[in-house]
Amino acid sequence: MPKAAYDRVLLKLSGESLLGKLSYGIDFPTTLSIAQEIKDVQSHGVQIAIMIGGGNIFRGVRGTAEGVERVSADQMGLLATVMNGIALQDALEKTGVHTRHVSAVEIRAIAEPFIRRRVIRHLEKGRVVIFSAGLGSPYFTTDTAAALRALEIKAGAILKATKVEGIYSADPLKDPQAKRFHKIRYLDVLKKGLEVMDATAISLCKDNKLPIIVFSLKKHGNILRAVMGEDIGTTVY
Repeated sequence: MPKAAYDRVLLKLSGESLLGKLSYGIDFPTTLSIAQEIKDVQSHGVQIAIMIGGGNIFRGVRGTAEGVERVSADQMGLLATVMNGIALQDALEKTGVHTRHVSAVEIRAIAEPFIRRRVIRHLEKGRVVIFSAGLGSPYFTTDTAAALRALEIKAGAILKATKVEGIYSADPLKDPQAKRFHKIRYLDVLKKGLEVMDATAISLCKDNKLPIIVFSLKKHGNILRAVMGEDIGTTVY
């Protein structure tokens, strides 16, 4: 079996990745398919943690736009990620993968609290760790949470699964002339205002030289291809 390019990774999954063909909520067959891909990655000896978003259920930004106080809206969004974490954990365990669900908001009946050394030990024992509730605080996105957790667990890279093939010069869904970058520097992402991850997350990765691999989740097997070091998507370095 070929050796993976990374021994430990953090996979950033948006809440929308669980939608499938639905317009709202969780499509369980889609979630099960993603779980199978994660199992394939783990079978190559790669330790994998996942930061899950909540946009398929509720976005704090949307709540704020509709008049909900910012802190309350963000807290609602955090709880949406916990629901997605439960769904993903269920799907992974159906494939035979041992998991641990770790929430930044204390919900002991549902998930463990974040304790860095314990999480690393889970990974070393071959368990997939699912992070939910971001950092547990308003004003911080799950992108920033992904960057911080990846650094804390000493991941070799962040894998950001999206709806498009990588990072483009413009929105490829709106501009057919948009060009995909194969590699791009952190500073260029910030200068060009490219919507990859928020500026705080990009800066954290830049300061600590943590690569970000952006790729499409639509093509089955892309998570494994990214882990194996194949030339897919865009690498931010």
